[in-house]
Amino acid sequence: MTETINWGIIGPGRIARKFADDLRLLPNARLHAVASTSAERAGAFAAEYGAPHAFGRYEDIVHCPDLDVVYVATPHVLHCENTLLCLEHRIPVLCEKPFAMNYADAHRMVAAARRHRVFLMEALWSRFIPAVDHALTLAASGAIGNLHTVQSDFGFKMPFDPAHRIFNKALGGGSLLDIGIYPVLLSLFAFGKPAPGDIRAAATFTSTDVDESCAFSFQFPQNRLALGHSTVAATTPVEARLYGTEGTILLHSRWHHTQQLTVSTYVEREQEHHVIEMPYEGRGYSFEAAHVMQCLRDGLLESDQVPLDFTLDLAETLDTIRGLVGLEY
Repeated sequence: MTETINWGIIGPGRIARKFADDLRLLPNARLHAVASTSAERAGAFAAEYGAPHAFGRYEDIVHCPDLDVVYVATPHVLHCENTLLCLEHRIPVLCEKPFAMNYADAHRMVAAARRHRVFLMEALWSRFIPAVDHALTLAASGAIGNLHTVQSDFGFKMPFDPAHRIFNKALGGGSLLDIGIYPVLLSLFAFGKPAPGDIRAAATFTSTDVDESCAFSFQFPQNRLALGHSTVAATTPVEARLYGTEGTILLHSRWHHTQQLTVSTYVEREQEHHVIEMPYEGRGYSFEAAHVMQCLRDGLLESDQVPLDFTLDLAETLDTIRGLVGLEY
């Protein structure tokens, strides 16, 4: 593999633009190809970012010369189809979250990657944000004692528009898969294996039959709990807290790409607060892109930070929540 990694993007929408902006921060990354359902849209995006190849059909990108890896940034319902297309042509994939609409499709994608021996990773960019990574490392090290509770939220008020992706059931709309996935993944990253033994959830629905708000609780072994909430009906703090027996870590808003932590510990019954600033350039997507590039250079077939088995656990957990609240696609 050459020193410069040539990226392709399938689905040049809002999230792809953020990703492409951050690729510019990496000296050995280059946007090489763009694929859309519109040749005009693909061409305009490619021209803006200096990509030499643009395609008016998703399937054409797999024939692009010198393509090293593809970022799948299409609507949720297309992730499985787009990813399988690339994997079958031996092209590594970074697939935007949620990885798939359900565990069955996620398993198909993972099985294809392993069968073809091609790199595949879910784009859980929060895992690579320096402050988020540091918070998880501190918690795992015992800096706040034994971790016993994780609490997080993600909510913003979205004007109801039945045609918008967020409210469109045919496009996998709803708060859980779009933003509720963040509190879920934080819980799983913080507590690790085994997966939660008891899951409870509740949701409210829009007239288009997608969840407007969703709340969950997980019970892990050793009396550990995780509490999460997502909504598109109200703006929430978008903070996360890791509670330990000897202190707390606050991930400031917006916690999933935060640049600030407050670590509070108890010393002789008095609390001490330590603020940690971890600023970065760009939107925060460069960290996951850099990780993928290093994995490719090292010849890895999956990430050690977001392994495929974690993605399968996440998909299964989301399926369980959907089953409990009656959210069907």
